[in-house]
Amino acid sequence: MFFTCGPNEAMVVSGLCRSPPVMVAGGRVLVIPCLQQIQRISLNTLTLPVRSEKVYTRHGVPISVTGIAQVKIQGQNKEMLAAACQMFLGKSESEIGQIALETLEGHQRAIMAHMTVEEIYKDRQKFSDQVFRVASSDLVTQVSPCPQDYLRSLGKGRTAQVQRDARVGEAEAKRDAGIREARARQEQVSAQLLSEEATARAQRDFQVAQAECDGAVSARRATAELAFQLQAARSQQAIAAQRAQVALVERSQQAQLQEQEVARRRQELEATVRKPAEAERYRLERLAEAQK
Repeated sequence: MFFTCGPNEAMVVSGLCRSPPVMVAGGRVLVIPCLQQIQRISLNTLTLPVRSEKVYTRHGVPISVTGIAQVKIQGQNKEMLAAACQMFLGKSESEIGQIALETLEGHQRAIMAHMTVEEIYKDRQKFSDQVFRVASSDLVTQVSPCPQDYLRSLGKGRTAQVQRDARVGEAEAKRDAGIREARARQEQVSAQLLSEEATARAQRDFQVAQAECDGAVSARRATAELAFQLQAARSQQAIAAQRAQVALVERSQQAQLQEQEVARRRQELEATVRKPAEAERYRLERLAEAQK
Protein backbone atom coordinates (compact mmCIF):
# COMPACT_ATOMS: atom_id res chain seq x y z
CA MET A 1 0.00 0.00 0.00
CA PHE A 2 1.35 3.40 -0.97
CA PHE A 3 1.27 6.35 1.48
CA THR A 4 1.91 9.97 0.51
CA CYS A 5 2.72 13.18 2.42
CA GLY A 6 2.93 16.85 1.56
CA PRO A 7 6.02 19.09 1.58
CA ASN A 8 5.27 20.17 5.17
CA GLU A 9 5.73 16.71 6.74
CA ALA A 10 7.92 13.63 6.60
CA MET A 11 7.14 9.89 6.90
CA VAL A 12 9.25 7.30 8.74
CA VAL A 13 8.72 3.63 7.79
CA SER A 14 10.10 0.92 10.10
CA GLY A 15 9.67 -2.84 10.45
CA LEU A 16 10.36 -5.67 8.00
CA CYS A 17 13.21 -4.87 5.63
CA ARG A 18 13.30 -1.31 6.99
CA SER A 19 16.45 -1.28 9.12
CA PRO A 20 17.44 1.46 9.44
CA PRO A 21 13.99 3.10 9.04
CA VAL A 22 13.24 4.84 5.75
CA MET A 23 12.61 8.60 5.98
CA VAL A 24 10.65 10.31 3.17
CA ALA A 25 10.03 14.08 3.15
CA GLY A 26 7.26 15.24 0.82
CA GLY A 27 6.68 12.17 -1.34
CA ARG A 28 5.30 8.63 -1.26
CA VAL A 29 6.45 5.26 0.05
CA LEU A 30 5.32 1.61 -0.12
CA VAL A 31 4.24 0.15 3.22
CA ILE A 32 3.39 -3.52 3.88
CA PRO A 33 0.46 -3.57 6.31
CA CYS A 34 0.95 -5.49 9.59
CA LEU A 35 4.65 -5.98 8.80
CA GLN A 36 5.77 -2.37 8.57
CA GLN A 37 4.83 0.72 10.57
CA ILE A 38 4.55 4.34 9.32
CA GLN A 39 4.89 7.46 11.48
CA ARG A 40 4.73 11.11 10.49
CA ILE A 41 6.58 14.19 11.74
CA SER A 42 5.69 17.85 10.99
CA LEU A 43 8.12 20.04 9.02
CA ASN A 44 6.18 23.30 9.63
CA THR A 45 7.97 26.41 10.86
CA LEU A 46 7.25 27.11 14.53
CA THR A 47 7.42 30.71 15.81
CA LEU A 48 8.25 30.79 19.51
CA PRO A 49 8.38 33.79 21.89
CA VAL A 50 11.49 33.29 24.04
CA ARG A 51 11.13 35.33 27.25
CA SER A 52 13.74 35.69 29.95
CA GLU A 53 12.49 37.74 32.90
CA LYS A 54 14.97 39.53 35.19
CA VAL A 55 18.11 37.60 34.33
CA TYR A 56 21.27 38.87 36.08
CA THR A 57 24.00 39.94 33.69
CA ARG A 58 27.75 39.64 34.23
CA HIS A 59 27.74 42.76 36.45
CA GLY A 60 24.69 41.65 38.40
CA VAL A 61 22.20 43.94 36.65
CA PRO A 62 18.76 42.32 36.22
CA ILE A 63 17.21 42.79 32.77
CA SER A 64 14.33 41.25 30.85
CA VAL A 65 14.75 40.06 27.27
CA THR A 66 12.10 38.91 24.78
CA GLY A 67 13.22 37.04 21.69
CA ILE A 68 11.35 35.61 18.71
CA ALA A 69 12.71 32.28 17.44
CA GLN A 70 11.71 30.39 14.31
CA VAL A 71 12.30 26.63 14.51
CA LYS A 72 12.02 24.31 11.53
CA ILE A 73 13.11 20.71 10.87
CA GLN A 74 15.14 20.57 7.65
CA GLY A 75 13.51 17.66 5.82
CA GLN A 76 16.06 17.67 2.96
CA ASN A 77 18.98 17.24 5.38
CA LYS A 78 19.01 13.53 6.17
CA GLU A 79 21.24 13.87 9.27
CA MET A 80 19.10 16.65 10.78
CA LEU A 81 15.92 14.78 9.89
CA ALA A 82 17.25 11.62 11.57
CA ALA A 83 18.21 13.58 14.71
CA ALA A 84 14.78 15.26 14.78
CA CYS A 85 13.07 11.88 14.41
CA GLN A 86 15.04 10.52 17.37
CA MET A 87 13.94 13.49 19.51
CA PHE A 88 10.45 14.34 18.26
CA LEU A 89 8.98 11.34 16.43
CA GLY A 90 5.50 10.61 17.73
CA LYS A 91 5.12 14.08 19.31
CA SER A 92 2.65 16.80 18.23
CA GLU A 93 3.63 20.29 17.03
CA SER A 94 2.77 21.79 20.43
CA GLU A 95 5.00 19.29 22.21
CA ILE A 96 7.85 19.94 19.77
CA GLY A 97 7.40 23.69 20.24
CA GLN A 98 7.47 23.39 24.03
CA ILE A 99 10.70 21.37 23.96
CA ALA A 100 12.36 23.86 21.59
CA LEU A 101 11.12 26.82 23.65
CA GLU A 102 12.57 25.45 26.89
CA THR A 103 15.88 24.75 25.15
CA LEU A 104 16.06 28.26 23.68
CA GLU A 105 15.17 29.93 26.97
CA GLY A 106 17.98 28.03 28.67
CA HIS A 107 20.52 29.10 26.02
CA GLN A 108 19.31 32.70 26.11
CA ARG A 109 19.57 32.97 29.90
CA ALA A 110 23.03 31.39 29.84
CA ILE A 111 24.32 33.86 27.25
CA MET A 112 22.77 36.84 29.07
CA ALA A 113 24.62 35.83 32.25
CA HIS A 114 27.97 36.19 30.44
CA MET A 115 27.29 39.61 28.89
CA THR A 116 26.97 43.15 30.24
CA VAL A 117 23.90 45.34 29.91
CA GLU A 118 25.74 47.63 27.50
CA GLU A 119 26.74 44.71 25.26
CA ILE A 120 23.20 43.37 25.13
CA TYR A 121 21.54 46.75 24.72
CA LYS A 122 23.96 48.33 22.24
CA ASP A 123 25.01 45.28 20.24
CA ARG A 124 21.82 43.29 19.84
CA GLN A 125 23.11 41.59 16.70
CA LYS A 126 26.04 40.12 18.64
CA PHE A 127 23.66 38.82 21.28
CA SER A 128 21.40 37.30 18.62
CA ASP A 129 24.39 35.69 16.85
CA GLN A 130 25.59 34.06 20.06
CA VAL A 131 22.16 32.64 20.80
CA PHE A 132 21.93 31.47 17.17
CA ARG A 133 25.28 29.70 17.34
CA VAL A 134 24.37 27.96 20.57
CA ALA A 135 20.75 27.08 19.74
CA SER A 136 21.21 26.66 15.92
CA SER A 137 18.03 28.60 15.19
CA ASP A 138 17.00 31.85 13.56
CA LEU A 139 16.54 34.29 16.47
CA VAL A 140 15.47 37.98 16.33
CA THR A 141 15.89 39.62 19.72
CA GLN A 142 14.25 42.65 21.33
CA VAL A 143 15.64 43.87 24.67
CA SER A 144 13.54 45.63 27.32
CA PRO A 145 15.67 46.48 30.40
CA CYS A 146 14.10 47.30 33.75
CA PRO A 147 14.94 51.02 34.12
CA GLN A 148 14.72 51.25 37.93
CA ASP A 149 16.85 48.17 38.66
CA TYR A 150 19.26 49.24 35.94
CA LEU A 151 19.87 52.67 37.47
CA ARG A 152 20.13 51.33 41.02
CA SER A 153 22.55 48.60 40.00
CA LEU A 154 24.88 50.90 38.10
CA GLY A 155 25.24 53.23 41.10
CA LYS A 156 25.07 56.94 41.58
CA GLY A 157 27.97 57.73 39.26
CA ARG A 158 26.41 55.93 36.35
CA THR A 159 23.01 57.45 37.19
CA ALA A 160 24.47 60.95 37.15
CA GLN A 161 26.20 60.20 33.86
CA VAL A 162 22.98 58.93 32.34
CA GLN A 163 21.02 61.94 33.58
CA ARG A 164 23.72 64.31 32.32
CA ASP A 165 23.72 62.65 28.92
CA ALA A 166 19.94 62.91 28.90
CA ARG A 167 20.05 66.64 29.71
CA VAL A 168 22.71 67.25 27.06
CA GLY A 169 20.71 65.28 24.56
CA GLU A 170 17.55 67.21 25.44
CA ALA A 171 19.39 70.55 25.13
CA GLU A 172 20.87 69.55 21.78
CA ALA A 173 17.46 68.36 20.63
CA LYS A 174 15.87 71.68 21.66
CA ARG A 175 18.66 73.58 19.91
CA ASP A 176 18.28 71.58 16.74
CA ALA A 177 14.51 71.96 16.97
CA GLY A 178 14.87 75.74 17.33
CA ILE A 179 17.23 75.90 14.35
CA ARG A 180 14.89 73.78 12.28
CA GLU A 181 11.90 75.89 13.38
CA ALA A 182 13.68 79.15 12.47
CA ARG A 183 14.72 77.70 9.13
CA ALA A 184 11.17 76.51 8.55
CA ARG A 185 9.78 79.99 9.38
CA GLN A 186 12.30 81.57 7.01
CA GLU A 187 11.39 79.15 4.27
CA GLN A 188 7.71 79.79 4.95
CA VAL A 189 8.21 83.58 4.66
CA SER A 190 10.22 83.13 1.46
CA ALA A 191 7.58 80.83 0.07
CA GLN A 192 4.85 83.32 1.03
CA LEU A 193 6.71 86.18 -0.69
CA LEU A 194 7.24 84.07 -3.78
CA SER A 195 3.59 83.10 -3.72
CA GLU A 196 2.45 86.74 -3.40
CA GLU A 197 4.81 87.78 -6.20
CA ALA A 198 3.54 84.98 -8.39
CA THR A 199 -0.05 85.95 -7.54
CA ALA A 200 0.58 89.61 -8.44
CA ARG A 201 2.29 88.59 -11.68
CA ALA A 202 -0.59 86.31 -12.52
CA GLN A 203 -3.15 89.06 -11.80
CA ARG A 204 -1.22 91.52 -13.96
CA ASP A 205 -0.95 89.05 -16.81
CA PHE A 206 -4.64 88.28 -16.44
CA GLN A 207 -5.60 91.95 -16.57
CA VAL A 208 -3.41 92.52 -19.65
CA ALA A 209 -4.86 89.49 -21.35
CA GLN A 210 -8.37 90.58 -20.39
CA ALA A 211 -7.77 94.09 -21.82
CA GLU A 212 -6.43 92.60 -25.05
CA CYS A 213 -9.37 90.27 -25.20
CA ASP A 214 -11.83 93.12 -24.54
CA GLY A 215 -10.18 95.23 -27.30
CA ALA A 216 -10.35 92.36 -29.74
CA VAL A 217 -13.97 91.73 -28.81
CA SER A 218 -14.83 95.43 -29.25
CA ALA A 219 -13.10 95.53 -32.62
CA ARG A 220 -14.91 92.41 -33.77
CA ARG A 221 -18.19 93.81 -32.46
CA ALA A 222 -17.64 97.13 -34.35
CA THR A 223 -16.73 95.24 -37.52
CA ALA A 224 -19.78 93.07 -37.12
CA GLU A 225 -22.03 96.13 -36.59
CA LEU A 226 -20.57 97.91 -39.63
CA ALA A 227 -21.00 94.81 -41.73
CA PHE A 228 -24.57 94.53 -40.49
CA GLN A 229 -25.28 98.15 -41.39
CA LEU A 230 -23.76 97.71 -44.86
CA GLN A 231 -25.76 94.57 -45.40
CA ALA A 232 -28.90 96.32 -44.18
CA ALA A 233 -28.24 99.21 -46.64
CA ARG A 234 -27.69 96.75 -49.47
CA SER A 235 -30.87 94.97 -48.50
CA GLN A 236 -32.81 98.27 -48.48
CA GLN A 237 -31.38 99.17 -51.89
CA ALA A 238 -32.30 95.76 -53.26
CA ILE A 239 -35.79 96.09 -51.81
CA ALA A 240 -36.20 99.58 -53.31
CA ALA A 241 -34.98 98.32 -56.70
CA GLN A 242 -37.37 95.41 -56.55
CA ARG A 243 -40.22 97.76 -55.62
CA ALA A 244 -39.38 100.06 -58.54
CA GLN A 245 -39.25 97.08 -60.86
CA VAL A 246 -42.58 95.90 -59.55
CA ALA A 247 -44.07 99.39 -60.04
CA LEU A 248 -42.71 99.53 -63.58
CA VAL A 249 -44.17 96.15 -64.34
CA GLU A 250 -47.48 97.21 -62.84
CA ARG A 251 -47.55 100.41 -64.98
CA SER A 252 -46.70 98.43 -68.08
CA GLN A 253 -49.42 95.96 -67.30
CA GLN A 254 -51.89 98.83 -66.68
CA ALA A 255 -50.95 100.38 -70.06
CA GLN A 256 -51.47 97.09 -71.75
CA LEU A 257 -54.82 96.74 -70.02
CA GLN A 258 -55.81 100.23 -71.12
CA GLU A 259 -54.82 99.49 -74.72
CA GLN A 260 -56.75 96.28 -74.58
CA GLU A 261 -59.77 98.18 -73.18
CA VAL A 262 -59.57 100.78 -75.98
CA ALA A 263 -59.37 98.07 -78.58
CA ARG A 264 -62.29 96.28 -76.98
CA ARG A 265 -64.38 99.47 -76.94
CA ARG A 266 -63.43 100.18 -80.55
CA GLN A 267 -64.54 96.76 -81.54
CA GLU A 268 -67.69 97.15 -79.49
CA LEU A 269 -68.36 100.56 -81.11
CA GLU A 270 -67.84 99.16 -84.54
CA ALA A 271 -70.11 96.29 -83.76
CA THR A 272 -72.86 98.42 -82.22
CA VAL A 273 -72.66 101.78 -84.04
CA ARG A 274 -70.62 101.88 -87.23
CA LYS A 275 -71.72 98.64 -88.79
CA PRO A 276 -75.45 99.29 -88.14
CA ALA A 277 -75.00 102.84 -89.53
CA GLU A 278 -73.26 101.58 -92.62
CA ALA A 279 -75.95 98.94 -93.04
CA GLU A 280 -78.67 101.62 -92.74
CA ARG A 281 -76.89 103.88 -95.23
CA TYR A 282 -76.49 101.03 -97.61
CA ARG A 283 -80.21 100.29 -97.26
CA LEU A 284 -81.14 103.89 -97.84
CA GLU A 285 -78.89 104.13 -100.86
CA ARG A 286 -80.45 101.09 -102.37
CA LEU A 287 -83.89 102.39 -101.53
CA ALA A 288 -83.04 105.71 -103.21
CA GLU A 289 -81.81 103.99 -106.29
CA ALA A 290 -84.87 101.89 -106.35
CA GLN A 291 -87.12 104.98 -106.16
CA LYS A 292 -85.20 106.52 -109.08
